[in-house]
Amino acid sequence: MPGAIHAEGLVKTFGDVRALDGVDLDVAEGTVLGLLGPNGAGKTTAVRVLTTLLRPDAGRAVVAGLDVVRQPDEVRRSIGLSGQFAAVDEYLTGRENLRMVGRLYQLRGRQAKARAGELLERFHLADAADRPARTYSGGMRRRLDLAAALVVSPPVMFMDEPTTGLDPRNRQQMWEVIEELVAAGTTLLLTTQYLEEADRLAHDICVIDHGRVIARGSSDELKARTGGERVEVVVHDRAMTGTAAEVMTGFMAGGASGGGATVEQHTRRITVPVSGGAKLLAEVIRELDARGIEIDDIGLRRPTLDDVFLWLTGHAAQDAGAAEDAGAARDAGPAAEERDGR
Repeated sequence: MPGAIHAEGLVKTFGDVRALDGVDLDVAEGTVLGLLGPNGAGKTTAVRVLTTLLRPDAGRAVVAGLDVVRQPDEVRRSIGLSGQFAAVDEYLTGRENLRMVGRLYQLRGRQAKARAGELLERFHLADAADRPARTYSGGMRRRLDLAAALVVSPPVMFMDEPTTGLDPRNRQQMWEVIEELVAAGTTLLLTTQYLEEADRLAHDICVIDHGRVIARGSSDELKARTGGERVEVVVHDRAMTGTAAEVMTGFMAGGASGGGATVEQHTRRITVPVSGGAKLLAEVIRELDARGIEIDDIGLRRPTLDDVFLWLTGHAAQDAGAAEDAGAARDAGPAAEERDGR
């Protein structure tokens, strides 16, 4: 049985850019799907299609049992959306923003006022409730935007990179709010570039690149496919990075891709995927010492998002989203921009 969010063969193009190239998604009710990918991979376009802000060129999508093309108004009444950028009116206070959204959803005046008060308390914004939103910090605006998306307690939520640019404290607070929502039964599609965010929040993960789903599974499953662990070494002498990379390549796990060790010349850091755990560190140190290579630091860590993408696609996550973002904004139009975040 299809989940609360279900898509088959979604295609969306902007001129020569194929932002979505046959995307299939399925999110079970009451769970979180993490949609990972570099900028420009198609994440935001997928969210805009699923939330009725864009029409797909091909394929089919159903959200909360409703077809996004044939029943767009019903879909909008059943979802909440927190976009990449906080969609709040800077000249209204936090309280006025939430009351306005409540009235747009046709809540009675008293209901909208009460709901605004509840959300301001829940998102730790009560002390700033009567200040104009333009005086809010970035983290406060993100929390206000998410609060606005929850005015009518939607059963399905979409969050497009909700913690990008937030400091660690605000990111932690946002994660706690999201966990509360899911525990209460909300279904969530979350786009992010942070693997640690998906680690914390997502039940399942889809990796998307160039408009296609290239991998699915849990965070641990995806990490295991990249080699499981990484040894990182920082050499003391930059001139020795090439020799150190040659040594460490000999310790690479079988089947690892990427052409060998990853070398960051400016930080003097060499990284290789390995198997064997912490006991391997002693062998690496002995071999480097035997070659006369002095090191400043060595450690074993789990893969990052860039590691996953290097293994899956041969390139790291990077800023390549101008074509997709510009095309999506152009196709969505001014009306969609006004709705974004709701």
